[in-house]
Parts: sequence; C-alpha cells; structure tokens
Amino acid sequence: MKAGFNIEDAVRKRYSVRNYSDREIGLDTRKEIEEFIGTLDNPFGNNIDFHFLDGDEMKGQQKLGTYGVIKGAKQYIGTTIKLDDMALLALGYEFEALVLYLAHMDIGTCWLGGTFDRKGFAEAMNVKEGELFPVITPYGYAAEKKHIKEKAMRKVINADKRKSWKELFFSDDFNTPLKEEDAGELAFPLEMVRQGPSASNKQPWRIVLSDKDAHFYEDREPGYSDRFPYDIQRVDMGIAAAHFDLAAKEKGITGHFDTKADPGIQLPENMEYVFSWIRD
Repeated sequence: MKAGFNIEDAVRKRYSVRNYSDREIGLDTRKEIEEFIGTLDNPFGNNIDFHFLDGDEMKGQQKLGTYGVIKGAKQYIGTTIKLDDMALLALGYEFEALVLYLAHMDIGTCWLGGTFDRKGFAEAMNVKEGELFPVITPYGYAAEKKHIKEKAMRKVINADKRKSWKELFFSDDFNTPLKEEDAGELAFPLEMVRQGPSASNKQPWRIVLSDKDAHFYEDREPGYSDRFPYDIQRVDMGIAAAHFDLAAKEKGITGHFDTKADPGIQLPENMEYVFSWIRD
C-alpha cells in the first residue's frame, strides 16, 4: 500500500495521547477512517480484523478499564488476528499505518498492549473465541493539557527520546555502526524507523545494511514479553517495517520483504533475525 499522505509529517506529529477532549469523532470522519482501513494490506500476508467501539455502544457496558492510563476517551479501535509466525508483524504494520493516518488527520491515538481490561474490551468489541486480541487504541482529539499520570508515564519511559543511529543501524555486521551519510537514499526510511513508537519505548529493532539490502533483527529483552500471550516486541518489528516501507515508497525506492533472507552474520546475545527488505 501507499499511504496517500506525507509520512514524515505524520511520524513527527504522532505521539501517544493519553488525555482526550470531549469532542467525539463525527460520522463523516469515522467513515473516512473505515475507508482507509479498507485499503490496508501488509507485506507478510496475514489477515488483520479491526473492531470499533464508540460512545453510544459503550453506554450499556460496565466501565471499561485502562488502569488510569487513558482519560476522557470515548472511542476505541481494536484488532484481532489468528496467531502464526508472521501475524504479529502484520498487525504491527497495519495498525501503525492506521495510527499514522490518524495523526495525519490530527486525531490522537495511544498503542495499548497491556494496560487495558482485555476481557472487558474483547466482550464489548465482540471478539470471537480463538482470536488473539493483542492491542487497542483510543482515538479522538487530544485535550489541551496532559494529566499528571500522563506526564509521569512519558517521563518514566523517556517517551520523546530515541536511540542513536550507532545503536540501531549497522553496516554488514553488528561490529560496524552505520553512519547516516553512508546510508544513501535509505537514510530517510531508516530515520523514520528510528522515530517509531514501541512498547515502553524500548526500540527493539536493529537493522544491518548489506549490498543495499536491509536486514531487520529483534533485540529481545529477556522476560519483557512473559506477561503477554505473545511476543509484544514482534509487534514493534511490524511497526518498524511499516515506517521503513511507507517511507521508501514515498521516495520511490522499490524493494520487497523476505522472511527467509537471513544473511547468517554473527549475532549478539538476545538478537534474533526477523525479516529483510530486499532492493528490487
């Protein structure tokens, strides 16, 4: 898919909105969002289902909890998948494409993977038995002021900080950090990856450039995903794929994803090959 909006603007506008105003999303805007979702696809081939939950539908529900993380939200979007090897990558790719589209529309969002009442939201969104329900986001217009807990959370995870190029990107192997000036036209897609959101802002993606191809690795934090029924950092890798792919397409750089193009280089501890972007 091509985004149809400026990727860099959307990436830089997007931040995790945890405090929402009373203004709800209108029906025309909701229709635009649904139409955009209808255009979504992903390079990993998995089907992603989206579920809406709006104010009127929530009135008859027991109060749905986000453990104090979200304030004032009246509308939510959730996703479900059938769990297999590539499903979490596909989810991260499509959901982040939607998040960027909403940022482009000046609509706030906040990825929620653990800090929500999963059972309550699953029932409210009519999630079927056997479907994995990994993430939701509120969507709406940001309140003028951040609430105290929102400010505290952003401070704890250093929400506005990103790892440096030398920590994330490498040339040919993990012993040689990649300099931005040596990345050529892939510097822009790589920078868009660097600016991406991730669970607890851990930024688990690592990318090795070799012969103009980009090999993506997950720097897994031991124990971090143990409280989830899935590897939440694998979703982050899907986010990285979306940022890289959409940015490359915006610049007319052609390539495709391949999950079996492992270059076989020596890996640091806890590093795992995930997929490659191969230049066409």
